[in-house]
Amino acid sequence: MQRFVHLHVHTEYSLLDGANRIKDLIKRTKELGMDSIAITDHGVMYGVVDFYKEAVNNGIKPILGCEIYTTAGSRFDKKDGRDSDPGHMVLLAKNNVGYRNLMKIVSIGFTEGFYYKPRVDMEVLEKYSEGLIASSACLSGDIPKAILNNNYKRAKEIALKLNSIFGQDNFYLELQINGIEEQNIVNQQLIKLGREAGIPLIATNDAHYLCREDAKAHEILLCIQTGKNINDEDRMMFSSDEFYIKSPEEMEEMFKNIPEAISNTVKVAQMCNVELEFGKLHLPKFNVPQDREPYEYLRSLCYDGFERRYTEEERDEIKKNRLEYELSVIRQMGYVDYFLIVGDFIRYAKEKGIMVGPGRGSAAGSLVAYCLEITNIDPIRYNLLFERFLNPERISMPDIDIDFCYERRQEVIDYVVEKYGEDRVAQIITFGTMAARAVIRDVGRALDIPYGDVDIIAKMIPFQPGMSIDKALELNPELKQQYNEDEKVKELIDTARLLEGMPRHASTHAAGVVISKDPLTEYVPLQKSEDSITTQFTMGLLEELGLLKMDFLGLRTLTVIRDSVSLIKKNYGKDIEIDKLKMDDPKVFKLIGEGRTSGVFQLESAGMIQFMKELQPSSFEDVIAGISLYRPGPMDQIPRYIKNKRNPKLIKYDHPLLEGILDVTYGCMVYQEQVMQVVRELGGYSMGRSDLVRRAMSKKKVNVMEQERKNFIHGIDDDEGNIIVMGAVRNGVDEKTANKIFDEMMDFASYAFNKSHAAAYAVVAYQTAWLKCYYPVEFMAALLNSFLGNSDKISQYIYECRKLGIEVLPPDINESDVKFTVVNGKIRFGMAAIKNVGENAVKTIIHERDNGGNYKSLREFLERVDGKDVNKRCVESLIKSGAFDSMGIFRSQLIAVYEKMMDSISQARKKNMEGQLSLFDLPSDKIGESTKGFLDYDNDLYPDIKEYPSKMLLSMEKEMLGLYISGHPLSEFEKEIAQRVTIFSSNLNTVREDGEEAIVNDETKNLYDGMNVTVGGIITSKKTKTTKNNNLMAFLTLEDLYGTMEVIVFPSILEKYSKLMEIENIVLIKGRISIKEEEQPKIICEEVSPLRKTVMHKLYLRVNNEVNSELLESVFCILKFFGGNTPVCLYDEHQKKVKVIERDYWVSLNDVVLDELKSVLGDENVRVS
Repeated sequence: MQRFVHLHVHTEYSLLDGANRIKDLIKRTKELGMDSIAITDHGVMYGVVDFYKEAVNNGIKPILGCEIYTTAGSRFDKKDGRDSDPGHMVLLAKNNVGYRNLMKIVSIGFTEGFYYKPRVDMEVLEKYSEGLIASSACLSGDIPKAILNNNYKRAKEIALKLNSIFGQDNFYLELQINGIEEQNIVNQQLIKLGREAGIPLIATNDAHYLCREDAKAHEILLCIQTGKNINDEDRMMFSSDEFYIKSPEEMEEMFKNIPEAISNTVKVAQMCNVELEFGKLHLPKFNVPQDREPYEYLRSLCYDGFERRYTEEERDEIKKNRLEYELSVIRQMGYVDYFLIVGDFIRYAKEKGIMVGPGRGSAAGSLVAYCLEITNIDPIRYNLLFERFLNPERISMPDIDIDFCYERRQEVIDYVVEKYGEDRVAQIITFGTMAARAVIRDVGRALDIPYGDVDIIAKMIPFQPGMSIDKALELNPELKQQYNEDEKVKELIDTARLLEGMPRHASTHAAGVVISKDPLTEYVPLQKSEDSITTQFTMGLLEELGLLKMDFLGLRTLTVIRDSVSLIKKNYGKDIEIDKLKMDDPKVFKLIGEGRTSGVFQLESAGMIQFMKELQPSSFEDVIAGISLYRPGPMDQIPRYIKNKRNPKLIKYDHPLLEGILDVTYGCMVYQEQVMQVVRELGGYSMGRSDLVRRAMSKKKVNVMEQERKNFIHGIDDDEGNIIVMGAVRNGVDEKTANKIFDEMMDFASYAFNKSHAAAYAVVAYQTAWLKCYYPVEFMAALLNSFLGNSDKISQYIYECRKLGIEVLPPDINESDVKFTVVNGKIRFGMAAIKNVGENAVKTIIHERDNGGNYKSLREFLERVDGKDVNKRCVESLIKSGAFDSMGIFRSQLIAVYEKMMDSISQARKKNMEGQLSLFDLPSDKIGESTKGFLDYDNDLYPDIKEYPSKMLLSMEKEMLGLYISGHPLSEFEKEIAQRVTIFSSNLNTVREDGEEAIVNDETKNLYDGMNVTVGGIITSKKTKTTKNNNLMAFLTLEDLYGTMEVIVFPSILEKYSKLMEIENIVLIKGRISIKEEEQPKIICEEVSPLRKTVMHKLYLRVNNEVNSELLESVFCILKFFGGNTPVCLYDEHQKKVKVIERDYWVSLNDVVLDELKSVLGDENVRVS
């Protein structure tokens, strides 16, 4: 029989305060013999669904609650500092009505009452009290606080008020015994109050952690929350180590003098009976036209689209049957409204000119989606499978994720909000967790361990996804040794393990949106995150609860395509229908095959460029396969794929039935869909069942797969001998071959790629390649505009423009627009990118220019524009950026006079000229000797001075634009840098755009923490900092031709090389890479040298008869890995001939590549001259 129930418990979702992991909490509850437990996190309900599922799955009764924050006044009062310390109250749901009310109360705390904390007032509690049990909470509760303020009368008033709100036996006074003196005082008064007012008592332990020994880890968690360390005297802390999940025996002993407080917990638990419903759909109803039934309306829309998509000849029975089949599945599974909703907001986006992607994920496999124009790739033509998207044999919500122009994505969300109601649409929460390296650093700071010591340990944890501390201890013997031998390291790691993986913060999912048929607070608590409303449940939980979830992604590339098409229309008068391109243009494939794909979606990384050059794609299917293969796992198939493409005679099929499935990929298994087709064609599976096999294979479910092996080979018969699955043997495949094919599928399926997704993204890749091929200037201008504010990307693409022979011009007061524009086949910089030139100033300049024509001089410009928007700082920045260069006057001259000009014009405007005429106000015929040393340009006087040196002009451009435009200080050193560095800034700067999917992060895949590198460039900024030991260290920004990188210089190195580390110095830096979570990699400087022009070197490799093909292959692998600009020559000792090898195998010359080559060929066979 149950003796005690914990009714006040904080889980890991009381962020950086609760240390009870839900799984461990339920496990401990069971161990202690308790059959019920509550969850009451601070102000939120983040964890209630996970808690509910875990408890039910373990035979424990879940009591769903929350420790809410209260305000004595109105929840709308938010005055300076008032109520920054709100009260606490525990609420528990008795039933489903109470659960829904609890969600409403918690939501209102955020949406209406948030001020430091999400607060509610008595009005909210009165309105939503039904089905709830409340208690007075901890020392922060309103009643205990009144008691501690010696205001017993006020405490009693509050208690009676709450008792009347919730009803007798639904409000309890909460007692705790935790070693805190103030709590003892409160307890005595609460007992007295309870007897006087007839309000029952309950005993709780306000459990924040699992066991007494976890108290230290909890202290560390609080330090992480508050940014303090364990040695700070003023840090937030609990006054004892009593706040854990105590056993019923411990609680009974503590409250032996008040036994009713213990028994009442059981009574409360018995009253709480919430049952959550999973799997039932709560899709909003789509408003179909009058007198139409939703399914028939969907069907008619599909057939309208079917006629638009296909000619009469193309509308054959195969396609019609496929469409009818898909519609029947959609109807059967209850997703008619889903497709109508998605089709509607995509139609809205297209009508408003908002770019929509061709598809994403498995939805591209649906003919219904294609006919509704949700997707834009023909699933029949490219053999994409509907069951990969929606499987009638596996009930799950369809998942259509949509890419929109990233500048206008919010407009589509706003439309959905307006159509379905603000209370029915929200964005979705996501949680950042404490990953292995990060938690080591957090705990190290909290334990006050020196940064350097913590950094060493953190870096011993391999930097790869899914890495845990325990796994790192297994993989890294050095880490294990430190753990075993150093007590401080052991404490650090053991504490970090206790906190690893816990949620650290909540944020808004980049794309997720949820839509409900009823107000969302019927199903999920909400919170306000900046200006948007988000759910308190994550995406996966929302789907389990039957809510419609979709990803509205902002894809930068769609904006680039839109802007490219717009520029083409402006410059050539052509309307490019980008979605109607034929995917078979040899010129486009040639561009891809030559590696000219910088800026091309999915194809611009160095590794992908190399792959495409080797592949030489000749069809759209090759592009789809390339996107699918170039990722971890399938990459092993790349050599075979290329060989088979080049020599079809090498293609071999284990069985003739495989040819029709694998011919499109030259005999290689590349896609998940091919796995499904193999089990269907050879094993006789239904398409739905084949998707279940594909899923089981991808998740490596061994037991399931061994049973499926038997089914695949021998088939399945029912009890009456009817054939359910034919099986490969009965289908004419011998058992040995069937086993071999199944083994190959097993090996491949875990990393096979979704062809529907790859095909949709290949469309965007092809479209951008087509634009670059035929309209490179417009495409590059649009690309540059998409990265305004990101100087590294702008630098990278300006360098690409130079390679393409496209001139990028500096800003010009008479030609520049807000953004980059195309002028006479050149790209003109936009004024919005100039530092200190605000948006209003640019609009003013352009508006006046459009109305009054081009500006003829600086004075005329200043007279025509509004001085409020275009101030002195703005004018100086325009001059420095080169915006007035076209007027033929030196920047030095303009800088010398602009302030006086502006002052005189300002005075003239005030009509305060009398007796105050300046030199610049006098007519030229009245100017005498005072003009000596000045030059007259159209009656304006400028000092007769030289222009600034070119180096200074470039520096001005860099200062104002963030990069060099008219030239680059490194241009003359380009060959030297290419020969002597091992990496460029572009290898380090791998910022991922929201919504854009990286294939393989090949720019950094070969980089690792501590790797020795050489970098080169110009120092563009230097910041110094004093260390704890009172020594100076420096942080440099080093710029090369591709962008910038940060270099950290520790005191001893700074002292040694200080003269070289000045701004505008061009240097080579040797050092090592430092990689930390969520930061761009940095360089730790170890050696600096000035960069000087050098003679062009060549690398000579001597080969003799002993060098076999295997060794040569190793040599060429090394050369390809260290690709660069140094020519490589092979000296054949036998033939006494020297041959310069092809350009693709030239190298970036440095010590690392030389060491690698010498290890293969021997020191004497590698020479530089």
